[in-house]
Amino acid sequence: MPPTLTMKRENSVISAAIEPMVRVTRSRAAVSEKSMVASTGELPKQRGQKRALQISSDPAILRVRNKNVPLTSCVEQKCRPVLKDVTNLCCNTSNGDAVKVPKKKKIMRVGNSSMNVSTTSVDPEVSQFPAKLPPRSSLNQSCSDRKSHEQQGNAVEIKGFPRKSIVRKAVPDAALSTSTKLDFIDIDSDKKDPLQCSQYAHDIYNNLRVAELIRWPLSNFMETLQRDITESMRAILVDWIVEVSEEYNLVPDTLYLAVHFIDLFLSKNYVERKNLQLLGITCMLVASKYEEMCGPRVEEFCFITDNAYTKNEVLAMEILVLNFLGFRLSTPTAKTFLRRFIRAAQASYKNPNLELEFLANYLTELTLLEYGFLKFTPSAIAASSVFLARWTLDQSSHPWSPTLEHYTYYKAQHLKTTVIALQGLQLNINNCLLNVIRAKYRQEKFKSVACLSSPKLLETLFQT
Repeated sequence: MPPTLTMKRENSVISAAIEPMVRVTRSRAAVSEKSMVASTGELPKQRGQKRALQISSDPAILRVRNKNVPLTSCVEQKCRPVLKDVTNLCCNTSNGDAVKVPKKKKIMRVGNSSMNVSTTSVDPEVSQFPAKLPPRSSLNQSCSDRKSHEQQGNAVEIKGFPRKSIVRKAVPDAALSTSTKLDFIDIDSDKKDPLQCSQYAHDIYNNLRVAELIRWPLSNFMETLQRDITESMRAILVDWIVEVSEEYNLVPDTLYLAVHFIDLFLSKNYVERKNLQLLGITCMLVASKYEEMCGPRVEEFCFITDNAYTKNEVLAMEILVLNFLGFRLSTPTAKTFLRRFIRAAQASYKNPNLELEFLANYLTELTLLEYGFLKFTPSAIAASSVFLARWTLDQSSHPWSPTLEHYTYYKAQHLKTTVIALQGLQLNINNCLLNVIRAKYRQEKFKSVACLSSPKLLETLFQT
């Protein structure tokens, strides 16, 4: 293309972009080019991507910028620097030096306490635990707040105090805080026996204390739900179950777990009087499958009821019970806590005291008959049984020791109401005619602990 035609086309493009209605001469074109360069130099350095694309798409401006801007500078602006380790660092400065980002302190709340955690705004790191964790009471309190009793908004009680309604009170800090100042005996120091799980016993029983509050039966289902059965009918059923467990030599955990399933089912389901015994043998069947090495068969449970129920009826009730429980059969009972509390009570003895162990088991088993003891937690019942057993056997010293206070998380004043109610069962103040448990512990193999009686409880025993 001849140079004259090229110059004419360029002049027409510039004139169309700047002054489309005026005749363009060479002098005017030169002036317009200078003004265009000045206007492009005054543009701000930082612009959005969309605006930059609109400016660079103008052919006249592109030709002018190509004349005045070096090629190397354009390349440097488009190339990105090599990525480096940016942990705790921001982008490189113009001098190439990295600048550290100051850490920001955030407050993370756990229960009722708070702790500081250092984090960064560039690369979040794994937060480290503080040097001192909040007390266990606040953690257990937050856990009990999250899991309300039977999902009905009920608070929970761990102190063992009775109350007028079904609401169980929250764990007090004084009751759950381990007393480090007390001179207690370490019962988990013997790590030779692997069955004792000495390394994990402390954590296991802390979790059991929380688990006992989650799925425990309500204490007023007789008044609110059940209309065809009474407290005395329930007591007769439990007394008969104790007799059956003795006849088949079942382990004590089967007995406690069966009674727990009965109360839990009655808390949420209406049961007629004719099906109460069917519920009893079904819960024994489920508990024996969970606890026993070789439990009784379904036909044997039908036989002990004098064939009042058929095998199909027992299996149908078993389906109802298991679906109601959600197949979650592991629940801590009073027997679960009693083993550890007896071990703590005998920590200062040179030889195990079998009479103390049998008496504590006898007192705990008596509570299975009484509907009114459902308002106390299993750990409170077990601790009160140890308290009353020690007082029955020896009045020369205080029945509650620093070791028991450390491992049960209960002080003597927290057990006052439970111990007084338990002594009423021991002395049979209400003249209960159900004597299967009493006859069981009058045997010589249990040291005849059912024949013992405790003296009057002193008020000074429950003072701090």
